[in-house]
Amino acid sequence: MFAKYSPDGFLNPIDGIEMKTFVYGDKSLLTRFNLKKGGLLPKHSHPHEQTGFLVSGKIKLSINGEEFLAEPGDTWCIKGDVEHWAQIIEDSVAIEVFSPVREDYLPK
Repeated sequence: MFAKYSPDGFLNPIDGIEMKTFVYGDKSLLTRFNLKKGGLLPKHSHPHEQTGFLVSGKIKLSINGEEFLAEPGDTWCIKGDVEHWAQIIEDSVAIEVFSPVREDYLPK
């Protein structure tokens, strides 16, 4: 699968957070998140492993109770079923891969 970037088609699942799944296969899915300063991704968990890369901005990320200040170029991997949350310190862009595929993130 190949996809050209388009600024169209982003979804707003939570106030201040835009997301768009770019590509996916049988075992993984890649999503871009545009995160607005002051936004909060509430504490949650899911069965999918989540690997991320912060392209720009700054976020506070909590993984299993441990907090990190993520800046451009920083990466993370969150195992499935581990509680995590994020506070958006600056407008940010994050790219994340989920495995297995998150059915709820597949384009409609």
